[in-house]
Amino acid sequence: MYKTGEKPGKGTYECMSCGQIVVLDDNTDTLPPCPKCEQTTYIKVG
Repeated sequence: MYKTGEKPGKGTYECMSCGQIVVLDDNTDTLPPCPKCEQTTYIKVG
């Protein structure tokens, strides 16, 4: 489980609240609040 503000690395992350997908393209990218529901918890899906 990952939270907004973390830098978990490249990959695809899914919001645990609404299922919105966020893709990080670089290992230095920071997870944002969910662009759809503003929640802050994700799981890595790819």
